[in-house]
Amino acid sequence: MNRTSKRTSAPAQAPAPALAQAPAPNSTPSSARAASRRWRRLLVVGLIAAIAAITVVLGRQSSGSAPFSASLPPSPADRGERRGALGEADGVVHDGATVFDDAVPAVAKLDPGLLKALRRAATAAADDGVRFSVNSGWRSPAYQNQLLREAISKYGSEDEAARWVATAETSPHVSGDAVDIGRSAATQWLSEHGTAYGLCQIYENEPWHYELRPEATDRGCPRRYADPTQDPRTQR
Repeated sequence: MNRTSKRTSAPAQAPAPALAQAPAPNSTPSSARAASRRWRRLLVVGLIAAIAAITVVLGRQSSGSAPFSASLPPSPADRGERRGALGEADGVVHDGATVFDDAVPAVAKLDPGLLKALRRAATAAADDGVRFSVNSGWRSPAYQNQLLREAISKYGSEDEAARWVATAETSPHVSGDAVDIGRSAATQWLSEHGTAYGLCQIYENEPWHYELRPEATDRGCPRRYADPTQDPRTQR
């Protein structure tokens, strides 16, 4: 019996699908590159605009301060009322002035009795090697008012300034009845020997301020005031 050989043919395989190639790392599409450049330009323009705006604001602030200061009322210095505008004729004392300087108005215009006592005391002090110098004596009302303005500016209020400087209407300097002695050695000498000449320290807070109290030679100097605000003469 004849057999016919049958060959079984394997089924045909389908072709493998072609793999899509990934774009190269540096192969950015032209549209993406253009968009990136636009964003960079916008960023730079934005930064420039921001810097310009800040510059304008700062410029306005700095220029705006000028009109403000210009609108302020003139200070005493602007009106020529500073110390340099006043001279010896107003009682300003140059360095080194003594109680013997008749050419200095601050000395020459002191009360005659006070000046005489000061010169007697200064002569006696010189024998002890102590020299009297005058920091302030007689003052014009204008000079006294200027010193008061300066004290208010320094101490921040009229009340505090009054502890150191009286008004022109009440100051014993304006009337020629007070002297401010310079040098600590001189004030120390006066604190020990001034009573014998009728010279008394009047205010506790001003060891340089002396006035004439003739009765002190017999009864001693009166009790000191804490400061000028406690002096009845300044309450007028």
